[in-house]
Amino acid sequence: MQNYRTAAARGSANYEIQKSKFLAYTAPVSSEAEAREFVASIKKKHFDARHNCSAWILGADSSQQKSNDDGEPGGTAGNPILEAIKQHRLTNIAVVVTRYFGGIKLGAGGLIRAYNHTASLGLEATPLLEVRLFCPVEAAIDYSLLGTVENWIRTKELRTGETAYADRVTVRLLIEPQEVESITAELIDLTSAQCKITPGQPEYLRLPV
Repeated sequence: MQNYRTAAARGSANYEIQKSKFLAYTAPVSSEAEAREFVASIKKKHFDARHNCSAWILGADSSQQKSNDDGEPGGTAGNPILEAIKQHRLTNIAVVVTRYFGGIKLGAGGLIRAYNHTASLGLEATPLLEVRLFCPVEAAIDYSLLGTVENWIRTKELRTGETAYADRVTVRLLIEPQEVESITAELIDLTSAQCKITPGQPEYLRLPV
């Protein structure tokens, strides 16, 4: 399990060179089925275009990658789009670049540059978020310690969940995995061990970039 960046919503951009029009569309996707559905929707929208080339990357480790030249010379469209996604260090995202041919051939090098540039423009216009792994840690303390603990949380700039108020106060902290041991040790020391700490299973949080 690891942190990664992805799209928060869809994005789009356009680019024109030598009378050929290139239109980029991006979308967050979580599966190959979603990616294929997105590509199909753009192909339906631009059914009259000569090419609707695409690429996507899936998985927190970016392990699933696919590209499609959709009739362009091999390696001149899908792969440059895929490379643009890699350059932006994104995953769980699909990109389609639609081309309306303007009558002037761009050559292999020109196509590679045009598809990569258009995809990059689309990605730059896409709102992003970072998906980060946190461990929830519940700390049950007496009310007399609440002010001290809250001040410590603000000083440490820790993320928190919802606080529960009962016989004791239960504060929910969201701590990055590598910091759990040191943060909990600091909390135990702060409260002179007058707290009950219950760690939970790691979970992903979606944070705006």
